[in-house]
Amino acid sequence: MDRVQLLLLGLPLYLLFSDVVNLFTPPAQPPPPPHRHRQRNNYPDPRPHQPPVIQTPDISASRSRGVGYGTTVELNFCTSCSYRGNALTMKKMLETSFPGIDVVLSNYPPPLPKRVLSKLVPVAQFGVFGIMMGGDQILPRLGYNPLPPWYLSLRANKFGTIASTWLLGNFVQNFLQSTGAFEVYCNGYMVFSKLKEQRFPSEIELRNLIQEHTNPRFVEDGKIWSE
Repeated sequence: MDRVQLLLLGLPLYLLFSDVVNLFTPPAQPPPPPHRHRQRNNYPDPRPHQPPVIQTPDISASRSRGVGYGTTVELNFCTSCSYRGNALTMKKMLETSFPGIDVVLSNYPPPLPKRVLSKLVPVAQFGVFGIMMGGDQILPRLGYNPLPPWYLSLRANKFGTIASTWLLGNFVQNFLQSTGAFEVYCNGYMVFSKLKEQRFPSEIELRNLIQEHTNPRFVEDGKIWSE
């Protein structure tokens, strides 16, 4: 029984410690490329000096790639709010309207205090489960002798207590992780924010916003041409 109690108490503590470490640990940086020293010589270069060749952009080849080539759109949405269907619909619409466009879907994270509290909810759930399963041995060692009345009332309906704790904990965790966000970025610039507008963008509105923020590609005959 002592091993079961240690497992029930140690597992939530381990999960909490690992989540806190992962939360505050910065991502690993890639190693810098090796620096190679180029050996110089003092011999004259026998080759004649040639002016640099200026390459003009191949407009016809770029047009064949699609009008959205080179444009990146980021859709940051709340995954806990069931906004993934809206994000997939907008992504399909943009890829159809702007062939070659790169649409990236990602979760909009909640603020740091809410993220920390959402990590503590499973710990509290496992703590309640451990007390319900081994409270007769755990509480006396913690100084509760005789057993408190609140524990006796919860123990009388052990299954209901465990089910209620599981459902309530999931509801609280989902509430802490939800942000209600649907933010749209085009080439790093915000073009729409549901947090500010308090509504979803329509397909026509989003198509026009992306078209307005598409960067010009080439200069042809002194005029800026955009795909």
